[in-house]
Amino acid sequence: MNSEFFEAVNALAAEKNISTEYLFTKIEAALAAAMRKNYGGNNKDREVVKCHIDTEKHTISIWAELEVVEEITEPGAQILLEDAKKIDKKAKLGSFVNKTIELSEYGRIAAQTAKHVIRQGIREAERSRQIEEFRSKKQEIVSAKVARIDPIKGNVSLEIAGGDAVLPKKEQVPGESFREGQHIQVYIVDVRDDERGSKVMISRTHPGFVRRLFEREVPEIFEGEVEIKSVSREAGSRTKIAVWAANEDIDPVGACIGPKGARVNTIVDVLGGEKIDIIQYSEDPAEYISAALAPAEVTEVLVAPNGARECRAAVPDNQLSLAIGNKGQNARLAAKLTGWKIDIKPESVFYEEIENEKAAALEAEIAAAEAAEAEAEAAAEAEAAVEEPVAEEPAAEPEAEESAEETNEE
Repeated sequence: MNSEFFEAVNALAAEKNISTEYLFTKIEAALAAAMRKNYGGNNKDREVVKCHIDTEKHTISIWAELEVVEEITEPGAQILLEDAKKIDKKAKLGSFVNKTIELSEYGRIAAQTAKHVIRQGIREAERSRQIEEFRSKKQEIVSAKVARIDPIKGNVSLEIAGGDAVLPKKEQVPGESFREGQHIQVYIVDVRDDERGSKVMISRTHPGFVRRLFEREVPEIFEGEVEIKSVSREAGSRTKIAVWAANEDIDPVGACIGPKGARVNTIVDVLGGEKIDIIQYSEDPAEYISAALAPAEVTEVLVAPNGARECRAAVPDNQLSLAIGNKGQNARLAAKLTGWKIDIKPESVFYEEIENEKAAALEAEIAAAEAAEAEAEAAAEAEAAVEEPVAEEPAAEPEAEESAEETNEE
């Protein structure tokens, strides 16, 4: 076999960044598949045509494994005994002989079939390599180039690290626009496998996108001195992020903001002007929830006594709308950030409800005490009634006897 063929295959493997072993395996399969129509095309029990490429000796061997029979019932998969003896003198009925297939036997259709299988194998190898590349960058930010924009659905086709992926419209920040050739940053959410193959899920709206941006821009987070506890986000509008530092000498919020706001402003620019609230995490639910409702001022937080992650938060009457936010956004983000159900009340209502609850509790306590006292008195009376002795009536018979005695004396 011409050594130029092997050199070309090696060059192709290097260009496509796939292994030569894989590529030669696909070529072997392609050459075998191209001749199956002529040799054992109807035989489903075994592969009649086989191929082996020796990369060291630069040789290609193709043969058909034919069954020796007395009468041919499967053309292309069987051979008569007399013809088999021409290939192998030791051939006998029931045995198999290998008939060499020359490359010259490949016609135009067979050559096209082989070319199609090889191309398909290369595409599969490239896709497999791309998927593994995506897996290695799972939950990371990568740079991508806009290849094409669907004018109807709004989906954006991207070129990422030699591969391609689609950024769905729903994973794009509302209001942002792209142009072909533009370089953007995306977050690889996951790589999922199903019956149709592997699917790469990318996003610009995922909270993890913001988390990775802070890890990249804030050295203290990257080095582990500052920890991101939670992120809640409504892409294109507002994000809340809770940070914490084990070292009391480190200001986690200040570290994220940076000198003159340089660090957070860089992230805001990447997000297209999205507002970011950075708060300090606390183990104390009241402190944490108060901080999460910023920019509103929270005067008091009452946690549900039954152990449920529910609370009531009091804010000044004139800050109720600020605490709730536009269409409830601030309250919604605070609840997502903390994991608590927050019932926001203006101070006038909050403290009135507290007083009413205290009065109701006091009334219930008094009523319970009175009921208990009445029950105790009733029990005491019943017990006294049972223990009190019954008075005895005077006997009538002695009086009768005395009267009889007086009569006798007279």
